[in-house]
Amino acid sequence: MSFSFVKEFKEFITRGNVLDLAVGIIIGAAFTAIVSSLVDDVIMPVIGLLLSGIDFSNLFVNLKDPLNNTFVTIKDAKAAGVATLNYGLFINAVVKFLIVSFAVFVMVKNVNRFVKKPEAAPAAPAPTPEDIVLLREIRDALRK
Repeated sequence: MSFSFVKEFKEFITRGNVLDLAVGIIIGAAFTAIVSSLVDDVIMPVIGLLLSGIDFSNLFVNLKDPLNNTFVTIKDAKAAGVATLNYGLFINAVVKFLIVSFAVFVMVKNVNRFVKKPEAAPAAPAPTPEDIVLLREIRDALRK
């Protein structure tokens, strides 16, 4: 490995954008764990309780025999080697997505308030009467 390659890599990795991206990924992973716990352990049990005690994490369809589902949990069906359609886990994932996307929306909206907006470029100066006369003369000369 040449010294220039190491130097170039060091310059790349120490740029602000790369470090910001790394921090964002780490915080995003931690935030995802928090949102998963919030949905799985707080929100969905309350929704399930309001809907007659439904446990969304165990809502599934036995694809082998959909009309005769003898398995109580997804774990039991998987242990028996049965293919399942886990729509309850999908509902949980959708709720997690909505919470994360709302949090990102709020964060971006707040960050944008503090980001300095670029100043508008100054408008081109209006042509002076001498410029207009000169342009007319050129136009007329080209017509001839």
